[in-house]
Amino acid sequence: MSSRKARIGLALGSGSARGWAHIGVIHALAKLGIQPDIVCGSSIGALVGASLACGRLDKLDAWLADLGLRDILKLIDLSISGGGLIQGNKLAQAFYHYVDDVDIDSLPMAFGAVATDVEAGREIWFREGSLLDAVHASIAIPGLFPPVRHQGRWLVDGSLVNPVPVSMCRAMGADIVIAVNLNSELPGNKARAAERKSRLALNLPQNELINKIADTLAPIRERIETILPTGDEADHSPGMFETMNASIDIMQDRITKSRLAGDPPDILISPHLAHLGWLEFDRSEEAIKEGKQAVKRALSAGAFQTLLSATEPDTQ
Repeated sequence: MSSRKARIGLALGSGSARGWAHIGVIHALAKLGIQPDIVCGSSIGALVGASLACGRLDKLDAWLADLGLRDILKLIDLSISGGGLIQGNKLAQAFYHYVDDVDIDSLPMAFGAVATDVEAGREIWFREGSLLDAVHASIAIPGLFPPVRHQGRWLVDGSLVNPVPVSMCRAMGADIVIAVNLNSELPGNKARAAERKSRLALNLPQNELINKIADTLAPIRERIETILPTGDEADHSPGMFETMNASIDIMQDRITKSRLAGDPPDILISPHLAHLGWLEFDRSEEAIKEGKQAVKRALSAGAFQTLLSATEPDTQ
């Protein structure tokens, strides 16, 4: 007589460009022989989870390997209207090459995505319907991307209500939940002080992005020049993007801690990515590498011992 094999749920958290670490986590889990039966995602976690569920994760990984800063700049369609600084159409279309336009019910793996009803403040779960619609709504970061109209509701990023959707995995039948929290490090100035440096501290190219913003918002060009700081990091006042980035980090940190305390996963994987900015999608290599390292740290700490034995069916 065989007992039922434990169903594994993978809860992929929010974190914008840091979300490429999810790819590293998934690859590292596969090397351990761990394949999820259920994948749920919030924001960038929904995008990566959808790509995994429809069998296109390897193609997404290959695209990211060749993605540079100039490619990202070409995908940023700035706007002063529409509910966000970025229209998001080009980015969305680029991402959607790696998410099939299919019904969620038709996927070989159970999938769910979280979005937020911006008017009611309610958590919205996508467990059926269009896979693309689910991802589009879940990744609509407030202030950067415009809200998405879906079935009479205005929806935005799922991270506002459920940054790491452990609860959704359990509701969909997961016996064991592995959660990936991209917001585990303290937000704010810690990233600047760490050995891992931000793009700003490394003097990596970003003037092209500022110029693009300035050209788009020509009527306030003088003010745009102060969006990002220059000179000594220790003395400057935070620019607009830096303040926005830090504020989102603080929000994510507080909400994530609260949700995970109320519904803790069986295994928590926490990549160290506080140094990565929210729009640094071109830094996928280091994010993916850190995702793999985070799994190794969890393995060394014995986090997977129970899971590896529980996933083997017992016989009598």
